[in-house]
Amino acid sequence: MIRSSLMTGAAIALMALPGAALAQDPATLEARIAQLEAQLTALRSEVVASRVEQAARQQSLTGDVLRIEQRVAAAPAAPAAPADGFRIGNNTLKFGGFVKADVMASRYNGGDPANGDLLRDFYLPGSIPVGGADESAATDFNARQTRLWLTTDALLGGRRVTSRVEMDFQVLPGTGDQRTTSPSNLALRRAFITVDNWLIGQEWSNFQNITVLPETADYIGSSEGTVFARQVQVRYTRGPFSISVENPETTVTPHLGSARIIADDSSLPDLTARYVVSRPWGEVSIAGIVRQLSYETTGTGAIDSSTPGWGVSAAGKFKVGARDDLRVMVTAGEGIGRYVGLNFANDAVLDASGDLQPIALIAGFASYRHVWSPAWRSNLTWSAQSVDNDLSLIGVTTNRSARSVRGNLIWTPLPALDLGAEVMFGERELESGATGDLTRLQIFAKYGF
Repeated sequence: MIRSSLMTGAAIALMALPGAALAQDPATLEARIAQLEAQLTALRSEVVASRVEQAARQQSLTGDVLRIEQRVAAAPAAPAAPADGFRIGNNTLKFGGFVKADVMASRYNGGDPANGDLLRDFYLPGSIPVGGADESAATDFNARQTRLWLTTDALLGGRRVTSRVEMDFQVLPGTGDQRTTSPSNLALRRAFITVDNWLIGQEWSNFQNITVLPETADYIGSSEGTVFARQVQVRYTRGPFSISVENPETTVTPHLGSARIIADDSSLPDLTARYVVSRPWGEVSIAGIVRQLSYETTGTGAIDSSTPGWGVSAAGKFKVGARDDLRVMVTAGEGIGRYVGLNFANDAVLDASGDLQPIALIAGFASYRHVWSPAWRSNLTWSAQSVDNDLSLIGVTTNRSARSVRGNLIWTPLPALDLGAEVMFGERELESGATGDLTRLQIFAKYGF
């Protein structure tokens, strides 16, 4: 095309020269003009063909791009790996946890717990010594609340599948020898998988609302007033409603005694249901549980007894002003002792005939959280439980009630780093009227990752 254009231009220039035109005869000049016209026609044809070819290529390319975009839009989106996670096959894995170190100075007016007793690590209302001699304060250091977790997240066949494994070092036995290395055993906390709305594995009981638990230096804090249980279950959640079947276990008080028998004779799982309402002002929940309490023995004086148990728990977290909040929980029922207050009361007691009688209780807590500034906050928490024992069936050393109050100040000088101090007072009362109390100062450092 370029060569033809040059030839045509040269010919036209040649024709424009008078001398050149006069030097040729008419026949030669006409032949030359005809030749130039033919070349010009061929050039025009090449230009038109080139434009048609270019338009066809552009149309084809546009169609290819459109088809690719349609395929991408129709393909299912795979979960993107977050900045703090990594991919293995179809799964996005995340690893995290926290390191926590505690220093506790505790004084018990009813006797000093033995070295290695879990009461020296966190508040167990049912273990406060009663009836012993008053001793001076005991100081303990530990890092057993340190926690590790691993999660996976995948989209498989159009369904979301996740899993979580979580562990810490708060296990009994396993306190180790504090003279040398102070070892602690790693123990399972949570281990479950979810497929869309279904959860299968070990998780917090559906009867419990963990989002309203107070922020405390202690592991649990409002122990006696809190529903607290982790166990294997199958749970279905749809929006604000969840229902589950969970591992059954019955704790029994012997007739006219105060000890604890742990029975595993239930044939039916515990059934729980919970409904949560979330609004800009906070959230509230109502949960219920129905159970089969069972105890069976063989041989002389064999016992084979079962009775129903039930419970209701209401919980809420309410915003106060721009940054503060109030957290409350109230739980009541019969035969739910192992779910409340770290099994402060048993589920049932045996009567003279060997039949189980459910034990009634009521428990609750209230906690106010005040934010002084972005780096400083405090929590004031009150908690209590009262057990309605049948005095004709139990011993006088059975737990009647427990209560505690605590306040803390927590500082966050760096992201994920908390430094805090907490003062608490707890009291345990028996059916005999005897009491024991615990006063504790706890200082901690916690770093999450």
